[in-house]
Amino acid sequence: MRTAYTADQIRGAEHALMARLPEGTLMQRAATGLAAVCAGLLGGVYGRRVVLLVGSGDNGGDALYAGERLARRGARVEVVPAGSRSHEAGLRALLDAGGRVAGGSAIEEADLIIDGLVGIGASGALREPYAGLTQRAAAAPGVVVAVDVPSGVDASSGEVAGAAVRAQVTVTMGAYKTGLLVDPGASFTGAVELVDIGLGPYLPDPDVAALTGPDVDDLMPRPGNESDKYRRGVLGVAAGGDLFTGAAVLAVGGALRGGAGLVRYAGREAPVAQVRAHWPEAVVTLLDEPSIEHVGRVQAWVLGPGLGTDGWAHELAARVLATDVPVLIDADGLTLVAADRGLLRRAAPVLITPHAGELARLLRADRADVEAARLAHVRRAAAELCVTVLLKGSTTVVAADSRPVRVNVTGTPWLASGGTGDVLSGVAGALLAQGLSCYDAAACGAYLHGVAGRLAADGAPLTAADVAGAIPAAIRAVTSAGS
Repeated sequence: MRTAYTADQIRGAEHALMARLPEGTLMQRAATGLAAVCAGLLGGVYGRRVVLLVGSGDNGGDALYAGERLARRGARVEVVPAGSRSHEAGLRALLDAGGRVAGGSAIEEADLIIDGLVGIGASGALREPYAGLTQRAAAAPGVVVAVDVPSGVDASSGEVAGAAVRAQVTVTMGAYKTGLLVDPGASFTGAVELVDIGLGPYLPDPDVAALTGPDVDDLMPRPGNESDKYRRGVLGVAAGGDLFTGAAVLAVGGALRGGAGLVRYAGREAPVAQVRAHWPEAVVTLLDEPSIEHVGRVQAWVLGPGLGTDGWAHELAARVLATDVPVLIDADGLTLVAADRGLLRRAAPVLITPHAGELARLLRADRADVEAARLAHVRRAAAELCVTVLLKGSTTVVAADSRPVRVNVTGTPWLASGGTGDVLSGVAGALLAQGLSCYDAAACGAYLHGVAGRLAADGAPLTAADVAGAIPAAIRAVTSAGS
């Protein structure tokens, strides 16, 4: 599992470690790791031109000492200070190694630019001259390497309030920072290289975590020798209407491909016909009225994709949410809940899977604000609504009250296609029916959905049906036994 931490958590660990080490040891460790990454990016160091953008903090010190190491290997290293103060010892070491102070025009000639402008404690928009230097770096042809986090990216949240360095590589010290994993900040980091400086024993519980393939493998339910279709999880799906019949087909398909032992679909005439035609494996109930009493026993429900938002849909949602099993709510189900939050007053678990606009409606917030501060809003929703939240988007995040937010690192931009969210609902619903908690079902479902998207796309456009078809291959890719 990849874990990440806030700036305060990192600083606390650093202070605990520094108390046990000679002064300056951590900075030297960081500089050594940074210089090694930069040397690898340059290929040959001798004669290459390196420009350091430095502020007055420790990130500037890391950059200066890394520049000293590169200068001693024959690089032409120039430092562009962002103000009147720099890390004195680091600057002196660089100058002694043959480096020199230069003006901003040096940025345009650099083979490699090291961003050491501000550290992990900075927040809010960059001021001048910092903002101007980030813009010059963005326009320059050289490779940009950020120290710890790109300047302008909030290390603790991933928020970007104004200009920010867009790095090709970020060399982060000691541990991943939350802002490196969560958009919009994650889109500024490029490849992330972690330098071990010894913080491990001093780190607290993480702020956020990202599951890896082995983590998902450990969590995935597997059928045993005595399993039957009922023991493997029975999922109810209440989705689709006269307008969006395909949503029902895709949600049921995701559930079947996601490993549910049995899927019971309940809906109106038009989607019922489509589900029967596409998925003869599903047990289908035609609803003449919004009641689920004849559907049969299930271990979990998926509610909402394409359902509609009329009175009939509201009554069906109320019936489903009145049951005593976990319910995943998506799409039109979220619109119904946003209009009537009383539907969420239930003892059994709830998982909601909104995109930013749907979460904004649930929280009476602005969509742009949700996009800009994904962590803050997903945590607020989990606490305020007493549910587990899977917020879809460029960074999919999963929040449950008093648990580290989970960040999904799989996926592809090709998944931004109609109907893929319906497939995700089916997959996560299948995992709920098989006994996973909302927290684990959401994180594992997002991970598998992202892997399936990559497999299905293979660098080209995809459809939601393609994603559903690739779910078994995604499961095989992450499970050690392939079963």
